Order: sequence, then C-alpha cells, then structure tokens
Amino acid sequence: MSSTTPIRAVVFDYGMVLTGPPEPAAYKQLLAITGLTSAQLDKYYWADRLAYDEGKLTGLAFWQKILAKAKLDLYPSAAEELSLWDARMWTTQNGDMLNWQQQLTKRGILTAILSNIGDSVLENMQREFTWLDRFDVLVWSYQLLMAKPDAAIFHHVLKQLGTKPEENLFIDDKTINVEAAEELGMRGLVFTTPAQLRADLIAQGLDAYLPLPNPTV
Repeated sequence: MSSTTPIRAVVFDYGMVLTGPPEPAAYKQLLAITGLTSAQLDKYYWADRLAYDEGKLTGLAFWQKILAKAKLDLYPSAAEELSLWDARMWTTQNGDMLNWQQQLTKRGILTAILSNIGDSVLENMQREFTWLDRFDVLVWSYQLLMAKPDAAIFHHVLKQLGTKPEENLFIDDKTINVEAAEELGMRGLVFTTPAQLRADLIAQGLDAYLPLPNPTV
C-alpha cells in the first residue's frame, strides 16, 4: 500500500465515533425497568448483541431474550420499552466529528457510515437525526445480515463508494475492526477523541489529503 495514494473517502463507525458516550439517563432506565445491577445487565446485554447487529434478532426479540435469560417476569410492554430506551441510549452525537464530516465533504472527500447496528437503534436515529443524509453511503449491519469485522461488509461499503481499498480511511473505536479494514488494504485509525484523531492524522501524513478536525474541547 502506497502512503502517497490520495484519500478519496473516509468511512466512519457510528457508535462512539460520530456519537458521544451512551446516554446515562437511558441506561438508568434499563436498570430501573429490569431491576438488574450494572454487572448483570451488561452480561446479558452483550451476550447476544452481535446477533442483534447481524439482524438475527430484532430489537424486541433481543430484549425478550434478555428477560428470559435473566428470568424476569415483567409487565407485557417491558421488552418494547427496553428496546426504546436502548435505542435512545445510542442516539447521541459528537459535534466535532460531524463538523469534520462537513469539512471533508466541502473538500470533495466521500464519506460513509459503516455501523454494527440493530433495527430499533437505526429507527430512532432516523427519527432524531437529519444529518444522516449528509453522508454519501450508509451501511447498517442488520440490513445485510453481516457485521464488522467480517471482510464482506467492508467489501460492500467499498463497492458502494466505488473506491479502491487504499483510497479509504476507516475510523472505528474498536481495534479489531480497524485491523480487519487494514487487512483489506484500507488505511485505518482507532478513534478515541477528536483531538487524538487530529494528532494521528498528522502523524501518518494524512493531513496532506484531508482537512483536520478542530476539537472544541
């Protein structure tokens, strides 16, 4: 992979990259409804999250399964309410990263979102966010029945963008996903904060092709 190949597209993860941390008030509602401790909820929550993101479970079925595993006999609408609060928990936004996406677009760089996400979360995002339409390509895992780090989903976003792997920068908060992208020839950065992203772009010489984010904090 040539380091002199210009970047034509930036592919963003959604959660913890374009968003802020999970909404604390929504998480508290999940605890209040279930009566579980944080440790108990997290154990059940992440056990089947990949299946949810891969479209093998709907948001409602995901929460029904959690209630069954935890042996919780709650009121009839509990799973539906939990699914809604779960979606709200991930409906936050990172203003610095969204501003950078607009800078990229003005520079003529294609932008995409490649996210492991379930149906209920996306539905809430579409209700809350008008900025999704600013991206050239949107790839949601559950709609394709596959999820990162599966190479197939990266091939899909590259096909939608019409770019070669080395012409793309992929940004994700999970190292395993960035490594999967890099194995295909994409350039990748593990995201922590906009300030660190700015430093990483400069360190890799990518500021020669891309505008730099301007963190407000």
